[in-house]
Amino acid sequence: MTSADLGKDPDEVAAMFDDVAPGYDRTNAILSMGTSALWRIATVRALGISPGDRVLDIAAGTGTSSVAIARTGARVTALDFSAGMVAVGRQRHPEIDFVEGDATALPFDDASFEAVTISFGLRNVNDPHAALAEMRRVLVPGGRLVICEFTTPPSLFVRRAYDFYLAKVMPRIAELASTNPSAYTYLMDSIRDWPAQGVLAGWLRDAGFTGVGYRNLTGGVVALHRGTTPKSAER
Repeated sequence: MTSADLGKDPDEVAAMFDDVAPGYDRTNAILSMGTSALWRIATVRALGISPGDRVLDIAAGTGTSSVAIARTGARVTALDFSAGMVAVGRQRHPEIDFVEGDATALPFDDASFEAVTISFGLRNVNDPHAALAEMRRVLVPGGRLVICEFTTPPSLFVRRAYDFYLAKVMPRIAELASTNPSAYTYLMDSIRDWPAQGVLAGWLRDAGFTGVGYRNLTGGVVALHRGTTPKSAER
């Protein structure tokens, strides 16, 4: 799979992540030149977690983000649709509750979490609108959603530099650092095909979230999107 439209085959994408799971965290750190750690810190802060909050970390991969969230005193559930990622995560972080599951059909009751987050995973979901609806469903009234995702830099200079990095630099680094370099062709396409900040903000509003907004990070290479479920119990 080398193209990344919104009709992705979940089994095919999951198999790709199964394959890259052992070296995934190392490759991400190298490809982001260490910036992924800063994005993770920003995401945890944006969640506004209180000790004891139940937090669902979707597309948690091997649990790097889940561990950072757990340090706040939250009760974290890490969900991923890749069995390989979940297996590596359970081995590395036995203190975290890992669940293998689909973001478009979350295996949790309504109003199960005070906060939900997904980092660099929504663009890999075959139906992001269904996933957003599910995120709202499992949040308590007044619950918080934070999405960290690659996006479109507003500066033309940054966009051109970023495009050059994706086309010329990232593939070479992936060849050296990844257990499956060809998978990063898909990841590069998925970043390029993903809509701009305003579009995703509109999707959150369409899903029923209020207080929707976003903040660009690293020149707009990444954006933090946030939304809140209505305090009324009506859904």
